[in-house]
Amino acid sequence: MTMGGVVVLSARLATPADWPEVAALRQRVFVAEQGVPAELELDERDATAVHALSRDDAGRVVATGRLLADAAGPGTAIVGRMAADAAVRGRGHGSAVLAVLEAEAAARGQQAVELHAQVSARGFYDRAGYAAVGEEYEEAGIAHVTMLKDLR
Repeated sequence: MTMGGVVVLSARLATPADWPEVAALRQRVFVAEQGVPAELELDERDATAVHALSRDDAGRVVATGRLLADAAGPGTAIVGRMAADAAVRGRGHGSAVLAVLEAEAAARGQQAVELHAQVSARGFYDRAGYAAVGEEYEEAGIAHVTMLKDLR
């Protein structure tokens, strides 16, 4: 959205009606673009996860992510399936989605957020206040590093 010549991005929690668009974006980014096997991309956790999204000015879902409360142990949520359409990367949509997921984690009493960042996206998460913990590893054929952010 543009207000007075300034681009204002907003993200929100997804509703069940948003799911087809969220799933389509994840399919484009993870399966088509990055080569993640389709059977690994969607999983049973999607049904219980909290999903967030950001739309562009045309109303298309261009960024998404999900939150799994207490998934890394009591008080630690996991953010995952962060995806942004290639056309909007670097424009703030991913940051807006991440902020919504972190706020939701805090509202649910989570004290920290963990994520498995693709090494190519590590700088994005560094800028958002995450710190790498441990060594790099491979997940779905892509180099990752576990990162953690304290919400307290």
